[in-house]
Formats: sequence, structure tokens, C-alpha cells
Amino acid sequence: MAPGVAPEIQQLIHPYDVGRTTSFVVLSCVTACMGGIIFGYDIGVSAGVSSMDAFLRRFFPDVYRRMHGGGEGEGVSNYCRFDSQLLTAFTSSLYVAGLVTTFFASSVTARRGRRPSMLVAGAAIVSGATVGAAAVDLPMVILARVLLGVGVGFGNQAVPLYLSEMAPPSRRGAFSNGFQLCVSVGAFVAQLVNFGTEKIAGGWGWRVSLAVAAVPAAFLAVGALFLPETPNSLIQQGEDHDKVRALLSKIRGNDGAGVEDELDDIVAADRSKVTARRGLAMMLTQRRYRPQLVMAVMIPFFQQMTGINAIAFYAPVLLRTVGMGESAALLAVVVKQVAGVAATLASMFAVDRFGRRTLFLAGGAQMVVSQVLIGAIMAAQLGDDGELSRASALLLIVLVAVYVTGFAWSWGPLGWLVPSEIFPLEVRSAGQSIAVAVNFLLTTAVAQSFLAMLCHMKAGIFFFFAAWLVAMTTFVYLLLPETKGLPIEQVGKLWAHHWFWKRFVTDSGDDDECRAIGVDKL
Repeated sequence: MAPGVAPEIQQLIHPYDVGRTTSFVVLSCVTACMGGIIFGYDIGVSAGVSSMDAFLRRFFPDVYRRMHGGGEGEGVSNYCRFDSQLLTAFTSSLYVAGLVTTFFASSVTARRGRRPSMLVAGAAIVSGATVGAAAVDLPMVILARVLLGVGVGFGNQAVPLYLSEMAPPSRRGAFSNGFQLCVSVGAFVAQLVNFGTEKIAGGWGWRVSLAVAAVPAAFLAVGALFLPETPNSLIQQGEDHDKVRALLSKIRGNDGAGVEDELDDIVAADRSKVTARRGLAMMLTQRRYRPQLVMAVMIPFFQQMTGINAIAFYAPVLLRTVGMGESAALLAVVVKQVAGVAATLASMFAVDRFGRRTLFLAGGAQMVVSQVLIGAIMAAQLGDDGELSRASALLLIVLVAVYVTGFAWSWGPLGWLVPSEIFPLEVRSAGQSIAVAVNFLLTTAVAQSFLAMLCHMKAGIFFFFAAWLVAMTTFVYLLLPETKGLPIEQVGKLWAHHWFWKRFVTDSGDDDECRAIGVDKL
């Protein structure tokens, strides 16, 4: 038997129907997804801007000279032309700021709600986009990225929780994957903008690219003023149960027994805060939260070790490394991102039908194959001072697109979905902060080290990421139970039935229920 959870157990802990998907909840979640568009745009825009000659010439003249073979650029390996810690600091400073911000954002999200965090996110990103567009020196550029990081820290803390708590259980995967779809759309828009602004005469197009981030951020900030708070957060803040019941009825489109059952689940999950208010300390010290803690650390860790942000941040740089011109490299990235958006959209329809584990495993296999082939082509043909043939360059673009689609319908959306749905309410905000912090920490490490790793490891860097993909696919197969279709406040019961995690979780009541229907714990 696969190490997931038997259908009999899923039926045991899925006792009610909470209604339909209403237009009210759809509009609320679409507005919240502006946070994903912002995150994707900030990833995509830095990748394109950092490959533009005008931007490099103004802020990173040493990199510009190496790219064009002048001065110290003579005799430099193809793999080392962009190797600059200052250039990588431009990218990674956003994620350092996000890492520092996320634990403060956790407290705000838990005590004040999901909406205030989204409001702060929008305001901070508008400020960062404004400073970036007006930058006249490198410190201003870095300050802009730090402000963006504060916004992304708040947004990535609040938006996935908001989506998971607002969505009906039967569609939670699709709604939560909408966050990654918005990330992909944001990155696609950034790459289109970069492709267009690179052609602006006078070399100031990069300012437009950086400024456009303010548009979705303004939508998020304004939208957050009108969004409803989630029922789970309202209960956590001590709101009157009758008001929460009325909101649940509006969200679910009915006022029947399903709404009462869901409210009872939320209230029951909230009672534990009476004995333990410090969610982070609970996560770190209590054995019963060990499965969630491991997933909160390992899933975002593995998400970054797919190598996706190495591709996302530096795809134009990578394609220029293999001999493409500036415009051609930016256009190729646009094509790559179209495939990513389509794959993320497909995952929204597949995740609640086929389950999280199936998508994780299939996507992992697809990425392993494409990474190995990318590394093989670059090792065989590029070298330190050669160039790829036109056919090989086109094949490389196709393989990058295959890799991106594999990520976009598996580890991309599921890396946000699974951590947002596995935590009990009393530690949900703390657990999400751990997941976001690990994500930012690894994103920073990858962003800061990739160009140096590319310089020293050359094509071997792609085999490095492929090995991690094998490890993470094995991890999912052995240790992650299936969560599709379960009400969010009942997902926690899965761990007591998992072949490995049951040793950490004591749930004798569930054991008795399983024995009563003749089902063994897995």
C-alpha cells in the first residue's frame, strides 16, 4: 500500500458537506490573489532588469564590461560573466527583508487578521516600486528591494492562509493553487513588460519595469479594505459566533447543518489557545506537532532546491550566457512563462481530482529528466568560451519550458498549498511563518549563490539540482499523506493514521473509530 491515507479513513474524517462555491468567495479570493501577482512580478522583473545593458551599465559596470568583453571581461568563462555578489544582492535583498519580516507578520496575521497583513503588504510594495523607479544609485535600488521584501513577507504570510480558510474543502486545492497561478501570471506580465521596456530609447525602460509593481500592489491594498475576514480568523480574535455563522452562510451559500458543523470545527480548534497561546513555541516543543513542523521546513526547502528560482531569477542571464542577444533572451523567457501559466492553470483543475501526492510525484519526475538533459547539453557543447548551435539553443529553451511546466503544476502551487492546509488553527499562523521563513531563507541562499555556483560548477549545477529532485520526490512518496477534499480543521487527524507519523501523534479516539470500522492505521 502507498504511504498515503486509505479512502476509508478519509471518509471517516469527512463527515459533512459545506455547500457550494459562491461568487462571493470567488471574488474575495481573486482580490487576495493580487498578492501572488505581486510576488511573481517581483521575481520576474528582477530577472529581466538585471540582464538589461542600460541597468548593468549604470549600477553594475564591471558586469557590463565582462559581458561585452572589455577590460577584465577578456578571457572570462561563459559561465562567469555575470558572477557578481553585488548583482546577486540586488535580487536577494528582497528575500532577506522578507525573511526578517515574516515572523513579525505572523503576529499581526494571528492577532489582527489576514486582511491587515494584506493591506500592509500592498502599501509597502507601492513604496518599494516608487523608490526603485526613481533610483539614482545602488543604495536606492537596494532600499527599494528591501521595501518590496517587507511587502512580500506580509503578503506571503497572509494570502495562502486566507485562500485556504475561505475555500470550500472540495475546492481548496484549486483555490490555493490560484496563488501560484497568480505568481505565474505576475512573472509573465513582468517578462512582457521587460521585453517591451528594453526597447525604450534612452536606456530608462528599467524604471518602467520596476514602477509597474505598484499597480497590483495598489489593487491588493484597496481590495483589502473591502475583503471579509476569514471565519477562522474571526473566531481566533473572539468575534461573536452568530456573526461568524452569518458570514459562513454567505461564504458557503447555505445555512444548513454543514455550516453548523464547520463552525463547530473552527470553535473546537480555537479552544486550545486557552492553554497554549504561543503557537511557535508549541510547534517547536510539542511532539504532536512534529509532522507539521517537518513539513513546514522541508516542503519550502525542497521547493527552492528544485532550482526553480535559479531559472526564474536568472533565465535571461542564463540564455545570454549561451550566446543569445538581449531581446532574444527576454523573448525566450516570455515563451517559457506562457507554458508555466498554462501548467499552473491545469494544476488548479487536477489537484482536487488526482490529489497532492500524484502531482508532486509526476512533476518531480518531469523536472529530473529536464534538468539532466539541460546539464548534458551545456556540458557537451558550451564550454568556457564556445557557443551553442542554434538547434541546441532552441532545444535548451524547450527543456527549460518543460522544466518550468513540471514545477508549475506540482512543486510550485503545492509548495504553498500543503503548508497552508496542514496546521491546526492554534498554530496555523506560526506554522505558516515557519514555512514562509524557510522559503525566504532558501530563496535568498539560491539567489545569492547561483551565479557563483554557475561560475564554479558550470553545467554540473543542473545535475546538483536534479539530485535534490530525486531526494524530494522520495520524501513525498514516503512521508506526505493525501489531504484532498478534507475540511481544513480535520486535516490534522491524518497524521495519527500514517505509517511513520503515528509514533509522534497520540489520538486514541481515532484508533477506536478505525477499529470499529475495521480499518488499520497506515
